[in-house]
Amino acid sequence: MSIPLVLLRETDVSDWLQRQPAPLARWVTAHGFKGERARTLSVAGADGGIALMLAGVGDLPDWDSLTLWHAAGLGEKLPAGKYTLTTPLGARAATQFLLGWLIGQYRFTRFRTAPSTERALLDEPAGADSAYAHAAAQAIAEARDLINLPANELGPAELAAAVQRLADEFGAECRVHEAGSGAAPDFPLLGAVGAGSPRAPRMVELLWGAPAASPVTLIGKGVCFDSGGLDIKPSAAMLLMKKDMGGAACALGTARLLMHLNAPVRLRLLIPAVENSVDGRAFRPGDVLRSRKGLTVEIGNTDAEGRLILADALALADERPPALMIDFATLTGAARVALGPELPAAFSSDAGLLEEFVQAAAVEHDPVWPMPLWEPYEDELASRIADLNNVSASGFAGAIVAALFLKRFVTQTGKWLHLDLYAWNPKERAGRPIGAEAQCIRAVYKLIRQRFG
Repeated sequence: MSIPLVLLRETDVSDWLQRQPAPLARWVTAHGFKGERARTLSVAGADGGIALMLAGVGDLPDWDSLTLWHAAGLGEKLPAGKYTLTTPLGARAATQFLLGWLIGQYRFTRFRTAPSTERALLDEPAGADSAYAHAAAQAIAEARDLINLPANELGPAELAAAVQRLADEFGAECRVHEAGSGAAPDFPLLGAVGAGSPRAPRMVELLWGAPAASPVTLIGKGVCFDSGGLDIKPSAAMLLMKKDMGGAACALGTARLLMHLNAPVRLRLLIPAVENSVDGRAFRPGDVLRSRKGLTVEIGNTDAEGRLILADALALADERPPALMIDFATLTGAARVALGPELPAAFSSDAGLLEEFVQAAAVEHDPVWPMPLWEPYEDELASRIADLNNVSASGFAGAIVAALFLKRFVTQTGKWLHLDLYAWNPKERAGRPIGAEAQCIRAVYKLIRQRFG
């Protein structure tokens, strides 16, 4: 039997209490429940079980302002059992509540010998778009799982296998090109970054959807572990480098959501998958490499490897210009210094596209922040011996300079977005445990559906 779950705003508590039986009103008042956000209170029944559960949502101005994050932490706070939401919500708020509840159920238990299975469950709220909520929660959970996996469990081959499984599930075509293979397309920057690892780099390509539909290309940075290469990171900086494929995981999650809900697009997913390691074959500072685009790149720092593998992927995508191209990448520490871990940076040479994306992200409570492709900083990428350097000699504007580097490899596609994200929660928040975070999936999905139906 389901337990009734009542949501209350702070402004609603007084009126609600007046409509309740006197013993119930006294109980709630005695416990000081005032509808504060994330506050819960159980009411016992005559049989000693829970007869009613109250949950506060704070000072919401109206129920349409309810977000998934109001529900995301509830599952952890409530005793195990099944709950039925009795507060009437509109379709949008009900969908947000269901999605938040489902996201809040996520646990990474792969390496737990005896994971807990008891949890609070929810009957689907009336009016909720259950198909979207379940598909989005699954996409986010899969992305989080991939990011949480340690590098000994997830290398380039395993990341390619995850894309292949996704393709098999939805009847998509999947091609895996080993960088440097004579029979495969040429990806020289990807091959150079992976040269120091025994795990061969790969360019993974998924194709799905009607050939005549609007072409959309997603690209995800897939550095499965980043030692920094010969410009090696200090040990503390390597601790989270299993998450340097977070862009690939978020791109893959977005692809899953689009295919699951049958978006009317011709989807192309590109994942350059690599490990940046160190041995006698590793690429070196001062090397000059020729990219797939034909541009030569002087290596100023081997720890700026993500932009190199993305350059080959962007060049490949740009050879058949899509209607929309979006890359996801855990690219720069500079973006985190500027915006922190919770706010991805978004860049585009199309101001209208960037504004539309920021608005879509706000609607989905999947926030991003617009950043400029400031052209005067192009000079920071100058090289005396090559077409460009992969880093600037200056320590300023690192996220912008990295985005400008990528822009050099997108010359045919008019609609391009670059997302510099963190893909990790450094602190515990409701529905967002310490560990992997799947950023921008819902925002990008919203943008694509707005543009293409």
